[in-house]
Amino acid sequence: MAYTGANVKIYAPHAGLTVGEDGATHQALEDLGMMRMMPGMTVVHPCDYNQAVQAVVAVAKHEGPVYLRCGRPTVPNFTPADQKFEIGKGYVLREGNDVTIITMGHLVWPVLEAASVLDEKGVHAEVINMATLKPLDEECVLRSVRKTGCVLTCEEHQINGGLGDAVAQLLVHKHLAPMEMLGVNDQFGQSGQPQELLDFYGLNVEGIVNRVMTLRGRL
Repeated sequence: MAYTGANVKIYAPHAGLTVGEDGATHQALEDLGMMRMMPGMTVVHPCDYNQAVQAVVAVAKHEGPVYLRCGRPTVPNFTPADQKFEIGKGYVLREGNDVTIITMGHLVWPVLEAASVLDEKGVHAEVINMATLKPLDEECVLRSVRKTGCVLTCEEHQINGGLGDAVAQLLVHKHLAPMEMLGVNDQFGQSGQPQELLDFYGLNVEGIVNRVMTLRGRL
């Protein structure tokens, strides 16, 4: 597909820790990194039902190979139903001045919840839903990090090769800043209830808040 630039779309509805009890053989924690490495491949990961519907429309109209990743769990449906999906666009869901949190997929909602907790601690987070991993919205990232001075990435994926890697590569070339990556760190998944697994790997509200406070402590 990638080598020929074929106009083929892959829909992956069974990915991430929140696949749950099916365990490591089914959780696909490496897929985004592998697809991101393919030259010419577009990689999309919407955050809720509304955005997924709009992403399917955009992907269908896009010329060239696309990997569209979704998952199984029920999550809040909070994006506008009529919001047109733009491939390559990062969506600023919440503005802040103290830290940039960049995330995607099912982790967008717990990140928003964590941002509310951080507000109570006097830390005002800017939250970006990076619904397209490739091509990355570089201007969105740089604009935010230049304002906040530090960045945390959160992903339901290996930290190797995924969103954190993409952001780090951008910043090391264009704007050095303190950074933390929250994801699965060189481990396979395991069987369990979706929320139990997110808790185990620190991909919950408490884990996000704690990592932000660690990041802020480096400033």
